[in-house]
Amino acid sequence: MAFNFSAFSYIIALIVDAFLIFFAIFHVIAFDELKTDYKNPIDQCNSLNPLVIPEYLLHLFFNVLFLASGEWVSLCLNIPLIAYHINRYRTRPVMTGPGLYDPTSIMNADVLTKCQREGWIKLAFYLLSFFYYLYGMIYSLIST
Repeated sequence: MAFNFSAFSYIIALIVDAFLIFFAIFHVIAFDELKTDYKNPIDQCNSLNPLVIPEYLLHLFFNVLFLASGEWVSLCLNIPLIAYHINRYRTRPVMTGPGLYDPTSIMNADVLTKCQREGWIKLAFYLLSFFYYLYGMIYSLIST
């Protein structure tokens, strides 16, 4: 059993992915609260927008570790989501601060449905990734 940079990358990816799962759960709950009119859009966007950049940076961080350790399969599995994040942030509404969610348009039925679906898809992706990273960590620790 050898501890190498690949195993370190998977350990970091597991820890960061746990945080990303919590971010995705928070997004799903937040959009459900908006859908049921439990919270107003301004408060919801003020709580969601500060989480966008940290989520993207955390996801990018462990993928840079995968790139440095030569874990090409793990990196290739994450490239579509990285590309989606870049495109989503590049085509965001014009706002004064960082973030994706505009309080004036978030209550449109199509935008709210799209954001809610995006949250569920990210949650599923991060959950599946968590178990894949667990497998990758165990495999890299066992193989020499």
